[in-house]
Amino acid sequence: MKNYWWKILCIILLLYTVIIGFTGTIPELNILEESIRNLYFHVPMWFAMITLMFTSMIYSLLYLNKSKIEYDIKASSFATVGFVFGILGIITGSVWARVTWGAWWVFQEVKLNGAAAALLVYAAYFILRGSFEDEEKKARFSAVYSIFAFVMFMVLIGVIPRVAGASLHPGNGGNPGFNSYDLDNSLRIVFYPAVIGWILLAVWIATLKIRTVKVFRKIHELDIE
Repeated sequence: MKNYWWKILCIILLLYTVIIGFTGTIPELNILEESIRNLYFHVPMWFAMITLMFTSMIYSLLYLNKSKIEYDIKASSFATVGFVFGILGIITGSVWARVTWGAWWVFQEVKLNGAAAALLVYAAYFILRGSFEDEEKKARFSAVYSIFAFVMFMVLIGVIPRVAGASLHPGNGGNPGFNSYDLDNSLRIVFYPAVIGWILLAVWIATLKIRTVKVFRKIHELDIE
């Protein structure tokens, strides 16, 4: 039981997010209206991606230091699941844009373009991994690129949008942030559990991915040490 508590917590938090997120009270916001409920899904997806990509970078650093293939397995697995959550973040963001901005994609929106570019940076990571047949070279080059990819990822979604200033997103370009809207905390009591829940789910899926890879390697008698 002690090894599964966080999985139980994950299920509880996500059930709470879905049920209260769709049925709970929300502040009356101009333009956003009921679409504000997407805050419990869109934003946490990106928090989950950031967490997993950061973890992937850490395991890449460990591989470069120890040269253990297990670290490469974990680095690639966390990156894979993080990439999926990034795509989910793009999709939920696009739906939200359609409702609030009237278009599925606003090409002048720096945050949207930065998010798309960040995903392309990690798409190149998977292409790089597929270009090597030698496992050691694949692991080493991937580890080096993973570090570069995470730095670029943070620049594209964090630094450039702040420097650019102009943005339709709340809290940017003169637009009021969610804190300005949410005076009654009705969003926070769902948003914070949602972030934790989605991150735990992402980690859970990544651990299953790692186990799958290890089982595959064991069946094919490949060393994971």
